Amino acid sequence: MLRNWQLIITLERKGELALHLQIVQAIVQEIRRGRLVAGDALPGSRALANALSINRKTAVQAYEELLAQGWIETRPRKGAFVSAALPNVSHSLNPPSEEPLAAPLTSRSALNADEDKPLLQFSDGVPDTRLVPFNAISRAFRHAIVSSSRANQLAYGDPRGSARLRAAVAQMLRAERGMAVADEQVCIVRGSQMGIYLSAQLLAGSGRSIALETLSYPPAREAFRACGLTVIDVQQDAQGMDLDHLEKLCQQHRLGAVYTTPHHQFPTTVMLPVERRMRLLELSTKYGFTIIEDDYDHEFHFSHSPMLPLASAQAAENVIHIGSLSKVLAPGLRVGYLVAPRPIVDRCAEQIMLIDRQGNAITELAVEELMRDGEVKRHIRRALKIYQARRDHAVGQVAKHLPQAEFTVPPGGLALWLRFPPATPMREIEARAQHAGLGILPGYRFSGRGEDIPALRLGYASMNSGEFDHAIALLAKAFKRE
Repeated sequence: MLRNWQLIITLERKGELALHLQIVQAIVQEIRRGRLVAGDALPGSRALANALSINRKTAVQAYEELLAQGWIETRPRKGAFVSAALPNVSHSLNPPSEEPLAAPLTSRSALNADEDKPLLQFSDGVPDTRLVPFNAISRAFRHAIVSSSRANQLAYGDPRGSARLRAAVAQMLRAERGMAVADEQVCIVRGSQMGIYLSAQLLAGSGRSIALETLSYPPAREAFRACGLTVIDVQQDAQGMDLDHLEKLCQQHRLGAVYTTPHHQFPTTVMLPVERRMRLLELSTKYGFTIIEDDYDHEFHFSHSPMLPLASAQAAENVIHIGSLSKVLAPGLRVGYLVAPRPIVDRCAEQIMLIDRQGNAITELAVEELMRDGEVKRHIRRALKIYQARRDHAVGQVAKHLPQAEFTVPPGGLALWLRFPPATPMREIEARAQHAGLGILPGYRFSGRGEDIPALRLGYASMNSGEFDHAIALLAKAFKRE
């Protein structure tokens, strides 16, 4: 079969991003731009390697990553092709006639914050703080205190956060998530929830609505409502957000933004496929709404490299990207970030001045040192092995003790989404479990209308195997008393 695609890939041999990921990003961009369309044949791995003067293993690794993420498909004895499931995109996306937001734009652990919560808790997917590298963190804090006090840097600073930490975050996003982001586009926040609230404030008073999936992150929903926004539910299916339904809503309402967790949908853990990601970006351009991308657990992915975020796309001018370093280290550190065009970051800084003036300078300097010294990456590598083992253990125990539960083993994240038969009395089971000393999160907690959803989100990462076995036994007992 003829492969007449002309390669236009420039590799940065000394760049921060690995060569195979640079190839992945380049091909993804060609697909998003419409230069490669569904069904197009790609060069063989040997031809690609020869054309780019790289080792063939690097080319194979790039194709394996593209295949794992759904961008391409392989056909026996024929080679690799752009996935037929992807939509064809326009070669030129005209900018919308109005701005994404009417005004110019210059934690999940809260679900488990009840003071009277049981001793055992199936969280919504928080990490195990016992795995934190305490010695490295305490050393970084000592250095931060000494260096900042000697340099007289403990007075008021930039509300956007420490310049050093913003630079470290920007470098990480460029190297690991393919995002073309400058330091000035980063705003440090006290966890992802603050980033969500700041995003909500940008929409306040615009007269526009915001769309969330029917099942979504409750604190985000409440943040939008607290800012006076009308929240509209978007239907979802086994692959995530229903984009056909979203487009109908765009035609019926003045949507200012869409909030989404595309990497591991909260709470269902589904990863939004690439064809839906592309269409979501197209709809954002067509109807002029902002995408608020909550990338709350990007680092925790087991099966392959994490899929590049929506904010890495060329047509991502309308994306506000929110992430957290608290989830990586410990929620109690309260360090997150918001990434957006400079005018939006400036508007966020104005809001921060009204709330608390600035973040914790000591914490920000300490986290920057942990990132610069590679401690954060080492901790992630260690934690990933432990969390993957805990996921596999949890899958086996759930299958053993809750055979009525249906679930898909997620490729990442720190929780399972268990589905039960329609008549399952989840509220009664929650009460029984509570009485036995176990906290759970049934599906109704994630519904904006409080509808009875025969499902529950079961976080496994914060428990070791012994703790999990005890908790799942209590949960199974609560189900048996139906």
